[in-house]
Amino acid sequence: MKIKLNCDMGESFGIWKMGNDEEIMPLIDMANLACGFHASDALTMSRSVILAKKYNVSIGAHPSYNDLLGFGRRTVLCSLEEIKSMVLYQLGALNAFCRANGVVLSYVKPHGALYNDMMRDENIFKAILNAVSSFNKNIKLMVLSGPKNEEYEYTAKLYDMKLLFEVFADRNYNDDGTLVSRMDENAVLHDELEVVNRIVNLKDKGYLYSVNGQKLFLKTDSVCVHGDNDKALEFIKLLRKALY
Repeated sequence: MKIKLNCDMGESFGIWKMGNDEEIMPLIDMANLACGFHASDALTMSRSVILAKKYNVSIGAHPSYNDLLGFGRRTVLCSLEEIKSMVLYQLGALNAFCRANGVVLSYVKPHGALYNDMMRDENIFKAILNAVSSFNKNIKLMVLSGPKNEEYEYTAKLYDMKLLFEVFADRNYNDDGTLVSRMDENAVLHDELEVVNRIVNLKDKGYLYSVNGQKLFLKTDSVCVHGDNDKALEFIKLLRKALY
């Protein structure tokens, strides 16, 4: 199984700095860049695109609910029309910087609560597919890999869209393949050896373990490390050695 590394990046805002983008960017394959609704601003987006281009990293848009205060991790009640519009708005913003720098926007990965809501609500999933496909059908949508992958693929085909299946290196999973809520203290992993071992096992055997020891067989195009994890750089360095 060939697995690419992705990281949520470009999440600074004004004088507030988030993550370690300059050191992480050379080590990853795909950068999910914030588009201004949960983090980032015009200057940060510009610098992030330029940095990704420097290291030949694929650029993905990382749109979210309009929730700067909550870092996009809170559900904001929106109509489906609003969801489509806000996703389009954010894609357009990031794409402007991509075009200005001669690079391509390759995929979309919703952030935080919007990502989770997309995975549990088919109507939100369709609204996002509608937005991305109306913008550019060649752009892929990144989703959480799980037991219903084939159902998501079928729905995506209705919009002439292709999916990328993602697994999280630094998050724990429930037995049903969903992510453990960030409200739980064991939601995020901080031990380097544990993170590397579970992803090596995924690469070699096709599964990882849930919090209760259940085997989860997951199709994996890309593995994510959160840029705001305090050990993101260490995780990525170790994962890169293990996967390549």
